Amino acid sequence: MPVTLPGSIYRFENFELDCSRFELRQNGKLLRVERKPMELLILLASREGRLVRREEMAERLWSSEVFVDTEHGINTAIRKLRYLLRDDSENPRFIQTVTGLGYRFVAPVSRIEDLPAKPVQSQAEGGVAGKPVEKIATTVLPAQRNALSWYLGVGACVVLVLGGVGLYRLRHRPLEVRYAQLTDFTDSAVSPVLSPDGRMVAFIRGSEPFLTSDQIYVKMLPNGEAKRVTDDSRPKYGLAFSPDGSEIAYTVLESSGFSTYEVSALGGEPQLLLKNAAGLVWLDPQRLLFSEIKTGIHLGVVTATLTGAGKREIYFPAHERGMAHYSFPSPDRRWALVVEMNGNGDWAQCRLIGLEGQNSSRPVGPEGACTSAGWSTDGDWMYFTAVVAGQSHIWRQHFQGGEPEQITFGPTEEEGLAVEPDGQALITSVGVRESAIWMHDRSGDRQLSSEGEVVGWPLPVFSPDAAILYYLLRRGEGAGAELWRTEVDSGKSEAVFPGIPMTAFDLSPDGKRVVYTTRPQGGTNQLWVASLDRSSSATKLDISGARSPHFGPRGQILFQHVEGNVNYLEQVSPDGSHRAKVLPYPIVELQSVSPGRLWITAAVPKANDNNLPAILAIPLDGGAPRRICTSYCFASWSTDGKFLFVPVEERSRTSPGRSLAIPLGPRESLPELPAGGIAPLAEPSVVPGAVSVDRFDLVPGKDPEHYAWVSATVHRNLYRISLP
Repeated sequence: MPVTLPGSIYRFENFELDCSRFELRQNGKLLRVERKPMELLILLASREGRLVRREEMAERLWSSEVFVDTEHGINTAIRKLRYLLRDDSENPRFIQTVTGLGYRFVAPVSRIEDLPAKPVQSQAEGGVAGKPVEKIATTVLPAQRNALSWYLGVGACVVLVLGGVGLYRLRHRPLEVRYAQLTDFTDSAVSPVLSPDGRMVAFIRGSEPFLTSDQIYVKMLPNGEAKRVTDDSRPKYGLAFSPDGSEIAYTVLESSGFSTYEVSALGGEPQLLLKNAAGLVWLDPQRLLFSEIKTGIHLGVVTATLTGAGKREIYFPAHERGMAHYSFPSPDRRWALVVEMNGNGDWAQCRLIGLEGQNSSRPVGPEGACTSAGWSTDGDWMYFTAVVAGQSHIWRQHFQGGEPEQITFGPTEEEGLAVEPDGQALITSVGVRESAIWMHDRSGDRQLSSEGEVVGWPLPVFSPDAAILYYLLRRGEGAGAELWRTEVDSGKSEAVFPGIPMTAFDLSPDGKRVVYTTRPQGGTNQLWVASLDRSSSATKLDISGARSPHFGPRGQILFQHVEGNVNYLEQVSPDGSHRAKVLPYPIVELQSVSPGRLWITAAVPKANDNNLPAILAIPLDGGAPRRICTSYCFASWSTDGKFLFVPVEERSRTSPGRSLAIPLGPRESLPELPAGGIAPLAEPSVVPGAVSVDRFDLVPGKDPEHYAWVSATVHRNLYRISLP
């Protein structure tokens, strides 16, 4: 029978909250609000002035059948509401935090009498796709009993009744998926892969799926105990089972490049399987599909036998900096899905390639950063995890064509996927990620930022006097990252240019100007220069595609730019004139510029071998470059130019990692470094006067006791998700 939804409207300040339409308007303008924040806003507004406990929020907004880490889910929803309402957590106009208990809506709320009720079809009558509601759990449908309880308790503002919201649901009907939890770690499990028989899952226990020093675990499904099988501190990724399920292959980054090692599924000492091989998978017991470096870091897909015989190139990205890290073969072994980085080092849209000489290559999946892929067992469907509008979810697309469909939704995100042998479900890592800036000085550690997601790359930047920290902050799903600044001593924060999303930035040596890049939707990077005090309008330079902008030694703008299929370091005057190359040879990436603008650090291709690029400190006055690291690293400078910080030990689930602070001489002169650079795990004695700092990914301040870092809190577990 039809169910009636009341038509209550709540008004507060210049906002109007229409419950029956499930809409929020500001000055008559419709705002885009995600489902969970909208539900939470309705609950809070209906309880004007009264405390709503976190336990009640969790019970009302999330079904016990649908996975959500409710603590993080509530935090995320509150953060997004505050962004929409332009509310301040410290001086709230709308949502007040009651520490340790919950939240209170403090703005005066007026309620308009109920409008005529609108009948909508109960899903108990017709269901979704003709299926009974009680057997369906989706990423957006809350439990019937919670919705009905809310209807009876709140009365005038019911949004969810027996899983239906009228026309909204009809327009946004989700695919039907069910979740079953497989691991229950207090930290994270990522990068799942299944054994050929589907009885065992291997994964990395840690927060990062790519180039992580965390360890590999295995678990018998569904209820076996998770067991660690490696003790390998090297950066790793790309797990794959052997055809008989007895071995697990994985990629390791070494000083010579990528290599594939193999470890028993029961644990033990890893053995080298193949040099210059990454993302390796088996096509059959004798044939391998993997990626290898041709020159520099140009990583492409090849096939060969276990002995290396019959090697054949399949696909290499057009750009010399492009890197095809993973490939996922179709069940008939005629096609593969490729996960790759583009010429700027960013994850790109997934690509479909032919394995049998079809010479076919085209982008597939959603237009976003694709990080993993897989196939249905009949080869009809392609599956992807991709970051779209700032969130990572699972998508599918028919092999024969058609538009990509999103499968999972909500505040939680998915990472990695492995399709079960029967094709009925897949295994993925589900959870949430929050990030904030922390500061370390002689008084200890403290958190500087609280609201929003601090972008981890590009890294934050201190002002020249180290009193202010600048960083990119994203507030709300799909929102761009704005430039923010925080006073280190007081903690006072503000947006520098509200409403202007940026992709990268740098401060001038005097701390008065900023150079930054923006990227319009569907367009290429644009280069801008502006005054930090907003005393004049920003100036757009007539250069498209610029990356990694920095100020140079004489006020010019340095930037990375593609020419043909390689990158060059270029410069231009702030007025857009006198554009020229800084170096006569190509670079892989520009990393940093010293405070005195005397040095840059950059990755530069090595000639005539397959090794990784050299990380060099290059003097801008034309002197000889100096190699910093034997392997890949990202070196940075203290704000006063007296120290160079070199990371030597990766962070992991149990360690923040480690860096060396190397003292510099007058005018930022470098001391003698080891021949070939500083090796991973090096001790301070490798360079006279160096000291260890217990942080891998730090943002240097004025000395080794003064630094910041972006702390990401990640909680993920493995889940089995039924496929629609």
